[in-house]
Amino acid sequence: MRALISALAITSATTLALLSPNMTAAQFAPAIIVNDSVVSEFEIDQRVALLLAFRTPGNLEDTAHEQLIQERLKLEALDSARLRITDEGLVLAMTEFATRANLELDQFITMLGQSGVAEETFRDFVRVNVSWRDFIRTRFNDSAQVSEADIDLALGQSGASSSIEVLLNEIIIPAPAESAQQAMATAERIAQLTTTSAFEAEARSVSALPSRTRGGRLDWLPISNYPAGLRGLLLNLAPGEVTAPIPITDGVALFQMRGLREVPRAAPEPAAIEYAAFHIAGGLSDRGLAEAHRIDARVETCDDLYGVSHGLPADLLERDVLPPSDIPADVAMELAKLDTGETSYVLTRANGETLVFLMMCGRTPALGDGVDRETIRGQLRTQRLNTYADALLADLRAAATITFN
Repeated sequence: MRALISALAITSATTLALLSPNMTAAQFAPAIIVNDSVVSEFEIDQRVALLLAFRTPGNLEDTAHEQLIQERLKLEALDSARLRITDEGLVLAMTEFATRANLELDQFITMLGQSGVAEETFRDFVRVNVSWRDFIRTRFNDSAQVSEADIDLALGQSGASSSIEVLLNEIIIPAPAESAQQAMATAERIAQLTTTSAFEAEARSVSALPSRTRGGRLDWLPISNYPAGLRGLLLNLAPGEVTAPIPITDGVALFQMRGLREVPRAAPEPAAIEYAAFHIAGGLSDRGLAEAHRIDARVETCDDLYGVSHGLPADLLERDVLPPSDIPADVAMELAKLDTGETSYVLTRANGETLVFLMMCGRTPALGDGVDRETIRGQLRTQRLNTYADALLADLRAAATITFN
């Protein structure tokens, strides 16, 4: 873990003062207030420029708002713990970030400057997020430990002659920034339900998923289809029980256990999943969904999406081959329900402004021999830490007072 020292987080006003002595009062004007912390118009402009430099898709202003709100909440938690990264650790983290672009740190900072991003903006972005990562590792280290049995389960080796399948109900509640607290309160209420009829009624009322028309009911699916960090939560549920709210991008997910069974042949655990994500403007609006339906009618394989995206900005289509533990939680939950060539378009990005058209390209089974168990252990631990971090951030947000000017 990077060295952490007792200190208060640097205030945004101090950082802004370092950037330019010629900034106008309007640039310092509060745009968002998170509890007692101000996010200025200048910070939002700088974050938009940073997102542009990173080729981030979607509505960049909404994404900037969301990221800066989250970072203010993270700083409050770090302040309470009186922790932040050392100067030496910060430089190392910035260097590692630049390495991802195959650049030296000075080259990377110059590139950002050419895009209108001040060095202090990049420095603050890395400082808060790396400090948060180290804080989460320290706070949840014991809870995130991975046993040999956990690794066996992740590899699909628990009982070589059988496999576990689960029968679930599902709900995803949309949670853009302006309604995140209300969505979490609704999810916490639903999590207390103990009957399938009550859960299914809520699914029909509040869920954004196509399954809402049948009360959120899913068919039997191998437990190995689900993200490793979610499997333990599901297997600990008795019939009728509901998971705690699971924060995802622009939403909150819940699952209810309806049944669990063993089947004779073990489903192979995927070592990697290949999927494509095409970003559609309009979110879950009629316009966005109509475009998703139009694309769905045109494509049969992931390769067909290249024809759909021809002539459009390259960053609208993403195609990845990733270990399951590296796939975003909400994407992994949707992919769990898909076979090769099947699609889903219920997830959003950019505070609900962008609809994600997902397509399963294929699963690569893990090899039984030569498996690096320590790699699997690290992946499971990272996924658990991410789950704890998301839950803590959701709690901080639910308790926060956030106003937009």
